[in-house]
Amino acid sequence: MNDIRERTLAEVNPARIEHPVLADIHAYWNAKRGTRTMPTRAEISPLELRDQLGWIILVDVLTGFSDFRYRLIGTKVAHYFGADATGKTITEAFEPFGADAVRSVQSVHRQAAELKLPVRAHGDAAWLADGFDTFDSIFLPLSEDGETANMILSAFTFDYGVVKAKSKSMLL
Repeated sequence: MNDIRERTLAEVNPARIEHPVLADIHAYWNAKRGTRTMPTRAEISPLELRDQLGWIILVDVLTGFSDFRYRLIGTKVAHYFGADATGKTITEAFEPFGADAVRSVQSVHRQAAELKLPVRAHGDAAWLADGFDTFDSIFLPLSEDGETANMILSAFTFDYGVVKAKSKSMLL
């Protein structure tokens, strides 16, 4: 397996976000939080994000940032991974890809939750398995009490046309 750290970059509180879906969701999160560190989950409206819903993931932060449970996975993201991991923890969802994959995905979520800051992760996902393409993502903490991140709103983007074409060719 290829070294994950060589293929994926993570930036805490990125100064610039180029992908339009990620930029829109980041701007939305900033508007909802205002002068606070993080907005609450109740302030995040699916209706206001309807154009981005296919790219969105919502996870619960488990006690002590030990793991994260998928509450919602957008249809485009589920298509990319070939499965919908809603209800599973990161450990359960990424275990088939190995311990390094589990630790890497948890690490990005943990940074966003512990630091209470946006984290952008991007790069080549071929370290998961052959056929996974480049991606760009943003992880945005949410808090019910204003102090502790208890959820993470994220968006995971990639070239949907390429992934869709690959999955169609696998069915032929």
